[in-house]
Amino acid sequence: MDRLEKLCAEKGLRMTEQRKVIARVLSLADDHPDAEELHSRANAVDKNISLATVYRTVKLFEEYGIIESHDFGDGRARYEEVPDEHHDHLIDVKSGKVIEFHNEEIERLQVEIAKSYGYKLVDHRLELYAVPLKETDD
Repeated sequence: MDRLEKLCAEKGLRMTEQRKVIARVLSLADDHPDAEELHSRANAVDKNISLATVYRTVKLFEEYGIIESHDFGDGRARYEEVPDEHHDHLIDVKSGKVIEFHNEEIERLQVEIAKSYGYKLVDHRLELYAVPLKETDD
């Protein structure tokens, strides 16, 4: 049983065989697949998994706090497991590549900014959109 399946079981979610396949595909993903990509990967394991099943399943997993959805500016919802540790994203707008990173200085600044406006930061999402530097750019 993989990590996502265990999380689903811990949260009391009934796991059909198709949900198990989708959970496994998500657990194995080292990228941030959209529903169509998840469907393609899940369908390679079980030909009976429809795109509608994938959409229903990711919505359910999201409602249970098992996965989270991101829109990286391409109009598609992309999915990843809810991480154990916080991270932010750097998105290459040319290739669509998504790089996960963590930066203590950015984390500190966000807390300071919220505090300067009289707030306590409780959560945030940071997405940086960028293009690759050319070798001649310094």
